[in-house]
Amino acid sequence: MAADRGVYRMALAGIALASVVVVLGAYTRLVDAGLGCPDWPGCYGQLGVPTGADEIARAEAAFPDAPVEADKAWVEMIHRYAATALGALILVTLGLAVKNRQRWRLPAGLAVLVIAQGAFGAWTVTLKLWPQVVTAHLLGGFATLALLGVLALSERPAPLFRVDRSLKRLATLALAVVMVQVALGGWLTSNYAALACPEFPTCHGEWLPEMDFGTGFDVTQTVGPNYLGGLLSSDARVAIHFAHRVGAIAVLLVVGVLAWRLGNRALGWSLTAVLGVQLGLGIANVVFALPLAVAVLHNAGAAGLMLMLVAVRLSCDAGIVRR
Repeated sequence: MAADRGVYRMALAGIALASVVVVLGAYTRLVDAGLGCPDWPGCYGQLGVPTGADEIARAEAAFPDAPVEADKAWVEMIHRYAATALGALILVTLGLAVKNRQRWRLPAGLAVLVIAQGAFGAWTVTLKLWPQVVTAHLLGGFATLALLGVLALSERPAPLFRVDRSLKRLATLALAVVMVQVALGGWLTSNYAALACPEFPTCHGEWLPEMDFGTGFDVTQTVGPNYLGGLLSSDARVAIHFAHRVGAIAVLLVVGVLAWRLGNRALGWSLTAVLGVQLGLGIANVVFALPLAVAVLHNAGAAGLMLMLVAVRLSCDAGIVRR
C-alpha cells in the first residue's frame, strides 16, 4: 500500500535524523555546551545566537551570570534545531498514519516521547545539567531512535532478515543489557566520570580501587547552583566508571553469545564487528584521555549497536521455527 510506504519512508528519515540528534547531543555534552544558551527554547531571548556587539551587550545584561560564548551557544542551538526538526517529522508521521487509517499507536507513542524529550531538554538547561535529567534526556533520545527502528521494520514490506525464533529471549536480554549500559554511560558522562580511571585495564593501579557507590549512584542528590564539571568526589566517580566497565563486560558476553548463535553468518559477523569497534572505542577513550572524535564515535556506536539489536529482536518474530 502507498500509505505503508509513506510511513516507512518517514520512519527511515526519522532514524537518520534521530541518529544525528543523538550524535549532536553527545557532542554538545562533550564540549561543555549544554549551558551554551542559559534559557530555553531560545538563546538569550532570541531564536538564534547573539552576534553583534549590541545584541551581545543586551544578552549579557539580561543574563549577567552567563557571558556569551558564541561557539558553545551555536553548538547548543544546532542541537535544538535538529531536535525540533525530528519532533516535526514524528508529528507528520503520526498525521500520515491517522489520515490513512494505519496503525497509529506506535507513531502516537513516539509523538508523546518526543514532546517529553522537549521538556527534558528545557529542564537540562533550567536545572543546570542535573545528572538525573541529563541521563533521562539521553535515554529518551535512544528510546526515540529505537522506536523509529521498530516503526520502520514493522512497516517494511518484507522482513529485513530472518532469525531463529529460539533466540528471541537472548536477543531481548542483549537489547536490555545494552540499554542498561547506555544508562550507565549517560550517568557517567553527566557526572563527568569518564576519566575517573586514567588507565586500562586497572584503575589507579588497582583492580579494585577505592569506590563510593552510595554517593556515586545517589539519585536523590540535590541540584547544585551549576553542575557543569560535576560535584562528586573522586571515589564516587570511580564507582560510576567501574560500573560502566562491568557493564561493558556484560555487553561483550551477552551480545557476543548472540552473535555467535545467529544462523545468519553475515549478520553474526556484522554484529561482532560493531561490538568489537564499540569496545575498542571505549578503551581508547580511557587510554587517550577522551579524544573528542573518539568519544562522539563511541556514542554513535552505542546507537548503531542498539539499532542492530532492535532489528535482530524483531526479526525473531518473523524467523525460522526450529523443531
